[in-house]
This record gives sequence, structure tokens and C-alpha cells, in this order.
Amino acid sequence: MKIVRMQTAEGIRYGAVEPEGIRIHDGTPFVAWQPTEVVVDFREARLLSPVFPTKVIGVVGNYSSEFDPDAGVAESPNLFIKPSTSVIGPGAAIVLPALSHQVRHGAALAVVIGKVARRIAFEDASSVVLGYTAGNDITANDLLQEDGSPSRAKGFDSFCPLGPAIETEYDPLEDFSLECRVNASLRQGSTINDMIFGVAELVSYITSVMTLLPGDVILTGTPAGAGPIRNGEVVEVSLEGVGTLSNPVVAE
Repeated sequence: MKIVRMQTAEGIRYGAVEPEGIRIHDGTPFVAWQPTEVVVDFREARLLSPVFPTKVIGVVGNYSSEFDPDAGVAESPNLFIKPSTSVIGPGAAIVLPALSHQVRHGAALAVVIGKVARRIAFEDASSVVLGYTAGNDITANDLLQEDGSPSRAKGFDSFCPLGPAIETEYDPLEDFSLECRVNASLRQGSTINDMIFGVAELVSYITSVMTLLPGDVILTGTPAGAGPIRNGEVVEVSLEGVGTLSNPVVAE
């Protein structure tokens, strides 16, 4: 099932993608999820980020294509946090802050948590995952180098596009492709099996540190090729089996 979150005349609603359109549901995918009789035409749907998380947990250097053999293999994932205010949905603009002159894209498989998760064993990780979507880990690279910390560089408003939908029937062990294009030019191309720490390892590790709540998101890392984005460009992250997340880039 593909789940979307959208703006309607009655407010923000969740829906499920069907052949004839998007069927509106009462409640949320996390509680009291019930289909209604209302189906919205795809052309009329204004999609939002598929969830609005309390936090986004990211992972640095989790693709073998980015692996530095001189540094050795990390024993555990290197984490960072993006605020909920960094999240935007399909079609929303990535805003380049005036403070930075080196903003880059970063295609990512995003894991959406479906229930309260604390100290989850590796073998139980799938039980707390609602599904998967495409993500874009936007980073002000010059500020990252200046600060030596990702908090400011990755925390600007609009620096975490997510979407277009949550795919609940998705196997993260399959070798699905992950790509990023800027103005239709391929910048990143990999498969999710290139990750060093898989989804189950990440869920288990992160929940040993902090509690994840329904709707929280894990950005599982970005492959080699993350590069600059500029005013007027369009960035597309395509995750096989899920869809394409497209966002224009504008200057502040």
C-alpha cells in the first residue's frame, strides 16, 4: 500500500493510492485508520510530506561507495538529528539560506516508524516500521566544515524533503535503486544494498539510544555523488518501488 498525506478543503488528511485516485481515510496510519467513500483525482491532490515527524535521525557515511578504506570500518552508525521544521513535501521549495554558499543534495532511503519504539532487537525491527519513502538530506556543506557539527548545516527549514508516499509493502533487503537527478542530470546512483548498516541494524541501534515515536523518520545515509544545488534547479530523488520526490530550489 502507498500512503500519502495531503491538503484538502477539510484540512490535512491521509489517503491510500488506488488505481482510480487517492482514497481518503479517517484517522492516521498510526491510529483509527479507516477508509472513506471519498476518492480524490490524482490531478487534484496537493501532496504534503507523508508524515510530520517529531524528529528525523540521519546516518553519516553509511554507503560503501563513500567508504574511506584508510579510516577503517565504523563499529557503529554515526548519527545526527534534523528538526521537524526541516521537513517539506513533494513540490515544496528547498530554500538556500543566505548564510551558505555550498548547499548540496543527498538522496536517501527514509524509514518511517509506525509505533513507539524503544530498545528494539535486531530481529524485531520490522515490527515497528510502517514503511519507506524517499528522502533528501540537504546540507550546507560550508557550514558543516565551519562548525564541525551538523546541527546548523543540516537543520535549516526545508532541508529534509520527504515523499511522495510511504510504501508499506517494501523489502529493504531487496536491491532497489536509489538515484538523484538535478535538472534531469544523474548525480547519484546506487542501490540500497550498498548500505553498510542495514535498516534492522539502524532501528536497533537508534532505539538503544532514544525512543522513536510514530511518524519519526530515519534517513539511512546517502551514496557517493552528493553535490551542489543552485537557485532555479529542480532536484529529483527516485527510490525504486516508491516513486520520485521532486523539489525546486530557490534562494532565500
